[in-house]
Amino acid sequence: MSLVVLVIILALVFDYINGFHDAANSIATIVSTKVLTPFQAVLWAAFFNFVAFFIFSDHAVANTIAKTVHKEFITLPVVLSGLIAAIFWNLLTWWYGIPSSSSHTLIGGFAGAAIAHAGFGSIDGTNISKTLIFIVLAPLIGMFISMFITIVTVQRNFWLKIGIITFLVSACVIFVPFKQEFERWALAGMGIIFLLSYFYNQSKGESAFRTANMYKKLQLVSSAAFSVGHGGNDAQKVMGIITAALIAGGNIESFDQMPNWVPLACYSAIGLGTMSGGWKIVKTMGTKITKVSPLEGVCAETAGAITLFTAANLGAPVSTTHTITGSIIGVGATKRLSAVRWGVTVNLLWAWVLTIPVSGALAALCYYLYHLLF
Repeated sequence: MSLVVLVIILALVFDYINGFHDAANSIATIVSTKVLTPFQAVLWAAFFNFVAFFIFSDHAVANTIAKTVHKEFITLPVVLSGLIAAIFWNLLTWWYGIPSSSSHTLIGGFAGAAIAHAGFGSIDGTNISKTLIFIVLAPLIGMFISMFITIVTVQRNFWLKIGIITFLVSACVIFVPFKQEFERWALAGMGIIFLLSYFYNQSKGESAFRTANMYKKLQLVSSAAFSVGHGGNDAQKVMGIITAALIAGGNIESFDQMPNWVPLACYSAIGLGTMSGGWKIVKTMGTKITKVSPLEGVCAETAGAITLFTAANLGAPVSTTHTITGSIIGVGATKRLSAVRWGVTVNLLWAWVLTIPVSGALAALCYYLYHLLF
């Protein structure tokens, strides 16, 4: 078996692991609110993970990942070492139920192996900086958007709520420069679904039971949107790694020559992985950070989806784990700060901080061992 083939197989194994490791991101709230059974939820999320294949055609995130390391320093042992380290860290954090970032694991492993190979000059400072900035920004953006959406959603004045939603969706549809027209129409469609649901609920006479049922149905829409964002962001990272390996192996000369089978294989792998679920992390995300109701699930997932789609348009490889965690914290903090279990949150923050350096160190160790053995 050639080294290129081995790297591609390991990359798809990582993508599969990423799917079940990060399944919690897409299904934690929808399972914890009992809108879907765990089995139904993973099928739902996996389907929309794959739907992202037909939406994210510019592959901006994959391009960023592929260029984390300067082209002249990308070798097959570098990519192989990065993948082995990333797989190890992902399995370790999954075993302990820690929702760490698969994205940052992969980036840290790739960069760490390259540094072991050729020093710090081998990595692209601009792309690494973009990733590091969004480690902080992604959860904060998710948190503030979810807080805002929650405040608007629980607004008792019906017409004020309708007016705010209409104004914001209309402004985004008209003025935001979306890379793909589909995203503009998807946002408009999602806004219309929410507005029609509120009007229908109002016409039937609002009650606690009817309103709760409405949000359970809306959670199907918000979780689908988040799953599309998850698939589009995370599958592209592995596409970038495989493309880097193909360049290093001399199969292609540049990112623009990425074969069509690469995105199809990556979206399929992450979809299959999501179907496997990652129940330890689902428990952490869905119940340990804060108690989530269907209304809050809708707000958190909608905020997470907006953040992921925005990042994909910017070509920023954000962590879906960080994004949805920040969004869940946001809806909890909207009720009261004590509703968030800050002890659990601090432990998650430590995992986030350690992911890139630990993955980088493991990848460097794998690189040195590879050269000792071969």
